[in-house]
Amino acid sequence: MVQIPTDADLLPPSDDHIFKTLLTNPNAGAVLKSVISAVLERPVLAVQIRNNELPVSDDDEKNERLDVNCVVDGGDQVDVEMQASHRVERSDDEYLSFINKSVYYLTDLHSSQKSKGVKYRDMVRTYQVTFCTHPVFPDWPEFVSNISLRRPTGELVSDQINMVIVEMSKLHALLKRPPESLTWLETWSVFFKFAPEPEHRDFINKIIALKEEVAMATELLMEISQDEHERARNRSRRMAEHDRYSDIATAEERGEIRGEIRGEIRGVIKGKIEGMTEILDLIKQGVSTDEILRKFSSQ
Repeated sequence: MVQIPTDADLLPPSDDHIFKTLLTNPNAGAVLKSVISAVLERPVLAVQIRNNELPVSDDDEKNERLDVNCVVDGGDQVDVEMQASHRVERSDDEYLSFINKSVYYLTDLHSSQKSKGVKYRDMVRTYQVTFCTHPVFPDWPEFVSNISLRRPTGELVSDQINMVIVEMSKLHALLKRPPESLTWLETWSVFFKFAPEPEHRDFINKIIALKEEVAMATELLMEISQDEHERARNRSRRMAEHDRYSDIATAEERGEIRGEIRGEIRGVIKGKIEGMTEILDLIKQGVSTDEILRKFSSQ
């Protein structure tokens, strides 16, 4: 039986590159089917992985690179992504870029299917599935959000385009439950989030003992983690991410300092202008120069 050793140093499946490497491994067919089945809440019998780059029809358009772009059971399109970091946004539109990006990928993937000679009623469904390490909907208590086209009453209008967001930052409560009580989606989410963390290794090993597909994923993850090339790439990505955040923090600090200096300069200029205005008023009132000098020298 596969178990993760106590001292094992695993690469994180919550890293988007490791996530993609794990799920697209030639030996990960059963793992990928299990993950997609858990998300779609229905058995998936066959998965075909496709090119992860969507065709670009306009030279001015962005080149979209998907993580795991696949077709399930010969029909529905599913893109499975791992979002391991996010850009800090303004508080009044928090995570708007993430949501808009997901919508853009979802609709572009849906419209990329062949439509010539196909009736609109026969077009396949498209799913954009994103596992996130950061919160997206802080006020929403559930860790899974299933988003589709619905009326204000909640009645489904169309199941053609579907967005599924899994917020792995909300999983800690699951660690207090018996492993056998977890749903498949809860199981996979916990594995992706906590597998590399030694403090949760006993819990993860219990899941591995219960679920054959998770045991398969564990074997593949340990194999990937022993690859020095993958470890070097992971270190490089972490350093680049750290440098990016450091640059942002430095730029913000410089901006604050510049703002303080501008504020001080404005204060000095404003004070001088107000002083000059007062002097002109005194002159207009016929106050002598000596009196004006005495007034301002005493301030």
